[in-house]
Amino acid sequence: MKIIRQRAALAALSMFLALGSGSAASAADVTFQLKNSHPNAVEVELYSQDRDHVWPGNNQVYLLDDGETKQIPLSCDEGEKICYGAWVSGDQTTYWGTGPENAETCSDCCYTCEGGNTEEIDLTE
Repeated sequence: MKIIRQRAALAALSMFLALGSGSAASAADVTFQLKNSHPNAVEVELYSQDRDHVWPGNNQVYLLDDGETKQIPLSCDEGEKICYGAWVSGDQTTYWGTGPENAETCSDCCYTCEGGNTEEIDLTE
């Protein structure tokens, strides 16, 4: 009877490990380094291009005062493509990257989540 219980427990553990390790994306971190060289405050959001996710989310933004440099650490999926969108606070027509709501295209505003830091992203006039 003891052997049957041990085999059942081993089978259950094997099933748990097989199901638990298969489909979940592995987590990684990346830190966006942003510098606001514009004379006005700037609002920033970071957008996943691989899933429906925005940082910081919940209708919040990262705010950089004029002259401020900020490091924004993110937890993301390994290999995920993340783009920044930034705009002058109160003026969404002056923007960088993908702009507000991830609405624009960009050639050099996206990074791959693979650990480490981005280079310093300088938001200038």
